[in-house]
Amino acid sequence: MRSGNEIKNRIISFAMALTMISLMLTGCQKKETAAPDSFKIFYVNNSETGIMAVDYEIKSDKSDIDAVIAELIEQLGTMSERRQYEAPLTGEVNLIGYTIADKLLTLNFDTRYLDIGRTVEVLDRAAIVRTFTQLDDIEYVSFQVEGVPLTDHYGNIIGNMSADTFIFNVGNEINTYEKVELKLYFANEAGDKLIPVYRSVVYNSNISMERLAVEQIISGPNTDICFPTISKDSKINSINVKDGVCYIDFDSAFLNEPYNVTAEVALYSLVNTIAEFSDVNKVAFSVNGSSTFTFMDFSISGPYERNLDIIEGSN
Repeated sequence: MRSGNEIKNRIISFAMALTMISLMLTGCQKKETAAPDSFKIFYVNNSETGIMAVDYEIKSDKSDIDAVIAELIEQLGTMSERRQYEAPLTGEVNLIGYTIADKLLTLNFDTRYLDIGRTVEVLDRAAIVRTFTQLDDIEYVSFQVEGVPLTDHYGNIIGNMSADTFIFNVGNEINTYEKVELKLYFANEAGDKLIPVYRSVVYNSNISMERLAVEQIISGPNTDICFPTISKDSKINSINVKDGVCYIDFDSAFLNEPYNVTAEVALYSLVNTIAEFSDVNKVAFSVNGSSTFTFMDFSISGPYERNLDIIEGSN
């Protein structure tokens, strides 16, 4: 005959078992009704001044990247029934084909692509790149015309583009995008001189031009004619302009220099780039609020003015 305590313990154990089964069933129900992954397709707005995002649920098997790409190409080529936006793969844009390797999607267009107006072309490109780079299998997108890499109107190869190429501040409306052409300075192969590179960037109008330019320097060149100067791990704590001086405060990752460049080349890649703006004459650096520090073998004692002698071919 079982004691009262034994019966009581069995009842408690049974109740606990029921509770665990109930929790397991509840967890399974939640998993079955989970919301699909969030995804957006980007289009050009009607006024052709910016791009806009439309929520979309991918229907293809996500493990079949070719099927997903084909589905997105179809969507990017489909105009809105109410003409709310312009699809970037319609009109003069004729996609011949694509390849994908090592997370790089290369899109190949016919020669009519070159007839697109400059502003619309940049916006089309922004919409396409921002759409595809949401996929885990795609980190960069490059454009070709009849197998030849796309170039800007200066003849520079545009190269691989990531989502960061087209700046978007979370929390701001995406249709406040604008286009600007920046003159950026990167290192030559020897790392002892600077090479100017022109880059068209679609950006959110709430970001300052100085921050935009510094972020582009940090992200590095998208062409093989020049080389990066600043660690990609660098973060901007703050940046502002006062009385013609641009003050930049970096985090400590700025002090890590992984590239084979001189300290002067690294610093003046920033100074010369920012000094391209008419309201900036000098640039002052600090790291985590301290304006006194050593960068590589260089003691910082700014602010610094533009240095034209360090540009390749200037002598």
